[in-house]
Amino acid sequence: MYKILEAKELTTNIFYMVVEAKRVAKSCKPGQFVIVRTDENSERIPLTICDYDSEKGTVTIVFQIVGAGTQVMSQLKAGDAFHDFVGPLGCPSEFVNEDLDDLKKKNILFVAGGVGTAPVYPQVKWLHEKGVQADVIVGAKNKDLLILEKEMEAVAGNLYVTTDDGSYGRSGMVTQTISDLVAEGKKYDVCVAIGPMIMMKFVCKLTKELEIPTIVSLNPIMVDGTGMCGACRVTVGGEVKFACVDGPEFDGHLVNFDEAMQRQQIYKTPEGRSYLKAKEGDTHHGGCGNCGGDE
Repeated sequence: MYKILEAKELTTNIFYMVVEAKRVAKSCKPGQFVIVRTDENSERIPLTICDYDSEKGTVTIVFQIVGAGTQVMSQLKAGDAFHDFVGPLGCPSEFVNEDLDDLKKKNILFVAGGVGTAPVYPQVKWLHEKGVQADVIVGAKNKDLLILEKEMEAVAGNLYVTTDDGSYGRSGMVTQTISDLVAEGKKYDVCVAIGPMIMMKFVCKLTKELEIPTIVSLNPIMVDGTGMCGACRVTVGGEVKFACVDGPEFDGHLVNFDEAMQRQQIYKTPEGRSYLKAKEGDTHHGGCGNCGGDE
């Protein structure tokens, strides 16, 4: 059992928890995720890691209520425990393996949308601890849905907050702020965008025009987290990939976002899953290809 040390609601339907998971915390790296279960019969829920402390043995998760499983999770309090807390899973951010001197020479921009702020935070924090400063754009629909602003401000080189309705910070979409910063003379060597699929799509469309290499995290499309359900199958540069085992980070300019978003809609129903399994054959799953993991 994995004890919950702290639990709170950050804003409407978005929750923050600090979990005691010593073995997981010891091996965590930015960009990775965990799979949790509230009890032995509950669904597996993949969640990106928001923060971790290897000395204290804690892992922080942030999640939004999107279904029955996360609804149950939201009712857990400090002192309760998860039945399973598996990880770290997925490939770490590519920054982790880069030469530190080379990283310090780069102008890096992070773009976080909504709950995507949570997985952006550990990457920016890791860079900050290594002496690498990065600019960060955090976007939300309105001020009330903004999360982790103070935490991000403490580790970002420059933090730019924008709200769709103009209720706080800059007004407009995150893409508008990217355009504004570039127009003001900012030059970026790489951009990392994490948030809703539609946001990442349009960020990549803009950064491609601006010739800024862009990394995206496809954690929003993960379901099973092991490659066996076929939910996070995506085409990247013409090749079939699975976000949970091959990612979750990919070259955003090579991701077929339209196909991925259309596929996610089809996948939501039993009929849709059967259709995709028949259509995609052995490439439907990222595991064995014939396991029936979505049945």
